[in-house]
Amino acid sequence: METLQLLMSGFAVALTFENLMFALFGAFIGTIIGALPGLGPANGVAILIPLAFTLGLSPETSMILLTAVYAGAMYGGRISSILLNIPGDEPAMMTCLDGYPMAKKGRAAEALAMSAIASFVGSLIGTIGLIMLAPVLARFALTFGPAEYFALFMLAFATLGGIAGKNPVKTIIAAAIGLMISSVGIDIATGTQRYTFGVLELFEGIDFILAIVGLFAISELLFFMEEKAGAGRELIKVNKLSLRPKEIMAAMPTMFRGGILGFIAGVLPGAGASLGSFVSYTLEKQYLGKKGNFGEGDPRGVAAPEAGNNGAASGALVPMLTLGVPGSGTTAVLLAMLISLNITPGPLMFTQNADIVWGVIAALLIGNVILLLLNIPLIGFFVKLLSVPPMYLLPIVTMVAFVGIYSISHSTFDLYFMVAFGIAGYFLRKLAIPLVPVILGMLLGPEMEKNLSHALVLSDGEWSTLFATPLALGLWIVAALGLILPYVVGPLLRRRMQNAANKTPITD
Repeated sequence: METLQLLMSGFAVALTFENLMFALFGAFIGTIIGALPGLGPANGVAILIPLAFTLGLSPETSMILLTAVYAGAMYGGRISSILLNIPGDEPAMMTCLDGYPMAKKGRAAEALAMSAIASFVGSLIGTIGLIMLAPVLARFALTFGPAEYFALFMLAFATLGGIAGKNPVKTIIAAAIGLMISSVGIDIATGTQRYTFGVLELFEGIDFILAIVGLFAISELLFFMEEKAGAGRELIKVNKLSLRPKEIMAAMPTMFRGGILGFIAGVLPGAGASLGSFVSYTLEKQYLGKKGNFGEGDPRGVAAPEAGNNGAASGALVPMLTLGVPGSGTTAVLLAMLISLNITPGPLMFTQNADIVWGVIAALLIGNVILLLLNIPLIGFFVKLLSVPPMYLLPIVTMVAFVGIYSISHSTFDLYFMVAFGIAGYFLRKLAIPLVPVILGMLLGPEMEKNLSHALVLSDGEWSTLFATPLALGLWIVAALGLILPYVVGPLLRRRMQNAANKTPITD
């Protein structure tokens, strides 16, 4: 009953005219970002962060805008998968397997509509799961002490391989870079300057908003300039929509199963939407067996992965809001936004910032309806957008990033720093070093250091206190498993995904 009352208060926040308009804007822009191959939700949210500061939005409105962008980008990824056979982002890869064959058969509109409905169902299931699970997990997390929180942060770093890396060494290098950057500035405990080199702007540390916009948005622009500038791509012609209610109802059980599986995958730190999409598709294919013609244009082959990856997107918000540990790369960016707004994600957020938490959750529910209403009638618009050459879109993205960052501090030093991070991000990506661990190291480093110091002070420097309680010990065991399993199970999982993808080759 208390949860229902809190949700109603969240709707009171989300349904104000300003928040509703920004939710609509975010959903629309997010769908466009998701539809453009290569951008994805993490880059989309990073690009829009400066806009929130430029417009001087309140914390509630800022988070509603960025969450709507996140949800919209998850919807939009399916468009290029179906029409171009190019996934908008990694979770949309499985949608290519049946979406593109449907489009080649002249059923592109049906595939797009089915994927939009499946995205709605999956995201709705994930949001309901978030409403039910998040408060319970938040109350449990209130029992954590500094040793348990330090173990939790170690768990977050241990599961980074599942979020962002195929190579454990490179993932560890990226996390170490992030932790090193987080130590720049004046040590609060001792007052000692660390790695400031006498530069006044570094005394307060490096603003992770600069790092995020540089590493994600600016580096993406550099990649676009190198690889993707030029003419738009030739699209498959989209026919008039003729999806029958009977086909939707036949795929509804698939959507429900995919949404539930996706949510479970999203809640697990390090699993994310890619696993949700893959598990939903492969298990549905095995479940239906000879009743389906997966890989040949089966509508259920479109519904399963779309429900899975959108369910996982909502599930990934659970550990971020309740524990302050991001469940995916995009939620790591959202976590940075919360911290920049002087809001500490974690169990206390549900009491100290309940209006933001429940406003965002209510906005997710509203945003799903907005996205469904946008994505079906505006199919033609989003399709035409894919033919626009990136060379015309790049100046707009660049302008938003630079104006937004300058509006935060009115410092040209910040602009230079952002460009420096963009160049660094470009070379890190060239070396196949993932960016998400860098951001996570910057975000969690200060809190990790503070909890370690606090735990050692309380125990008079006794390191065994980090393993003293059953909860802390359990988290260390899970962290060890999280470090090992992605590199044992991961190659097998990727091999199966590649085998499935080879049935419908994905073009470059």
